Amino acid sequence: MFTGIVQGIGVVARTEARGGDTRLVVDARGLDISDVAVGDSICVSGVCLTAVMFDGARFAADVSVETLSCTTIGMLRTGGRVNLEKSLRLADRLGGHLVSGHVDGVGRVVAVEADARSQRWQFDVPAALSRYIAAKGSVCIDGVSLTVNTVAENAFAVNLIPHTIDATTFRYKGVGDAVNIEVDVIARYVERLFAGRESA
Repeated sequence: MFTGIVQGIGVVARTEARGGDTRLVVDARGLDISDVAVGDSICVSGVCLTAVMFDGARFAADVSVETLSCTTIGMLRTGGRVNLEKSLRLADRLGGHLVSGHVDGVGRVVAVEADARSQRWQFDVPAALSRYIAAKGSVCIDGVSLTVNTVAENAFAVNLIPHTIDATTFRYKGVGDAVNIEVDVIARYVERLFAGRESA
């Protein structure tokens, strides 16, 4: 589990095709990985990946066909920036919200507007995900825990304060860019509970 509070920005060192899968190598010098071991989880722009190799400040993770099909990981190229977060420990503060790192789908930036010192960002999302996104609820975008401001049919908007923009890959993104979306896990469980009542 993660919190959606980005701890550093990494740079894609290389991607390697491996029998249909991909090995992703990330330069994580923006993140202290001295306490991370092979087999540990690292959230890479919202995607929970398992570290399989370390080389100084770099780590490698294998990305399955399934993950490539439903996230933006397959779009990454050498030099691309990614948000990084180490997995949550039980003693850590939960500064954002509970994030699993299991991306529900890919959205797209459709508008960025100034809003005082902040910026208002609007995203389109697949219709199948829109019902899980609620105003004033939580959403994870590229590994960043954010509060939803407004919701439309298949779109929603959030406000980004200057610190969030500076500390994450949002400073490198703009209209038209794809992003990983993870809806609040609570919404998923609530739907499952109600589905169980209706079938009883």
